[in-house]
Amino acid sequence: MENTVLLKAIIENAIDGLITIDERGVIESINPSACKLFHYRQDEVIGHNISILMPQPDRSQHDGYLHHYQKTGNASIIGFGRELIGMKKDGSQFPFRLGVSEVKYSGRTIYAGFIHDLSREKEAESRLQEYAALLEHQVEERTHSLSQSLQTLQKTQDELRLSLDKEKELGQLKSRFVSIASHEFRTPLSMVQLSASLIDRYAETLNSPNIGKHVGKIKDAVLNITAILNDFLSLEKLNSGKVNPQLTRFNLSAMAAELAGEMQVALKGNQKIIFKHRGESHMIRLDQGLLKNCMVILIDNALKYSGEESNIWLYTKINKSVCTVRICDNGIGIPETDQKHLFEPFFRAHNTGTISGNGLGLSILSRYASLMGGSVSFKSRINRGTLFTLTFPTNDHE
Repeated sequence: MENTVLLKAIIENAIDGLITIDERGVIESINPSACKLFHYRQDEVIGHNISILMPQPDRSQHDGYLHHYQKTGNASIIGFGRELIGMKKDGSQFPFRLGVSEVKYSGRTIYAGFIHDLSREKEAESRLQEYAALLEHQVEERTHSLSQSLQTLQKTQDELRLSLDKEKELGQLKSRFVSIASHEFRTPLSMVQLSASLIDRYAETLNSPNIGKHVGKIKDAVLNITAILNDFLSLEKLNSGKVNPQLTRFNLSAMAAELAGEMQVALKGNQKIIFKHRGESHMIRLDQGLLKNCMVILIDNALKYSGEESNIWLYTKINKSVCTVRICDNGIGIPETDQKHLFEPFFRAHNTGTISGNGLGLSILSRYASLMGGSVSFKSRINRGTLFTLTFPTNDHE
């Protein structure tokens, strides 16, 4: 008796539903959990065929399943777990897992069905499938977007490569043009210079100052054009990487003194070039040709932009770590707004007026200095002059 009461208590309080039917499929008992699942009271289902808890087509085919099993012994549900759809009193449906056991009792056969509601699991599974589908869709979109980006990138790379090839080809054509044009111009310019000198010589007997004046203009023009061509050639060599410093040991003070003498021919009026070397050391190891070009550019600019009564100071100095070359003038100076552009190719300050020049000298100078591991700096004030300083590592010196 006690065992019976205990068994009944277990069945009544079981979380899962429990329904028993007879051999004809008629419901004999149903526990509270099953009633709650199907929204029926016990008295509404007991005595009715179990098919009332099933949707079509299981409802109309259930008795046939049961009869087939009883006749053949081939079970499709009994003894197995299976997922089915149940129908509640209001007609709504829900998924559940059904396990059916066959019980022989007092000469009768009873079938006990254990019902586990799968609504939450199916809902979670559905959400998971939706999330997985969403992720898959996002992955497809991202993959497609990445594929398009890669195609765009490849196209951009191809266009860039083509553009670079064209730019390289144009650069080579430009370099060849500059080189050829510069060399070709030199021959007629030399002829013009020679002819001007001959005219000047023959005109001496005519005693005509006007002839000498115009011949002088011709010679100055030829010199200016020659200087421009030399600058273009220097720039072309720098751009094509043809300038490689050749370091040699030489006497800096002797070279500077000699250069100061050579530049006397470029003086205007009463201009003077004053040279002074500081320090006991005189020998340095640099590219003498490049350094001389740098100094010529600075001295020529100092003369060009200074008055006819001006002095140009050239200082050289060597110590244990660096050597410096300073060129100082008291000319027109460089406007502060122009100073940041001073070493850009073809740039000229706004106060140069009609003074000749092509804006290449300082750009070439800075690149020469950089090739030798040096630097160039300057200080300038309007109408108070300019000081340029070239600084190089001492390298090997005595």
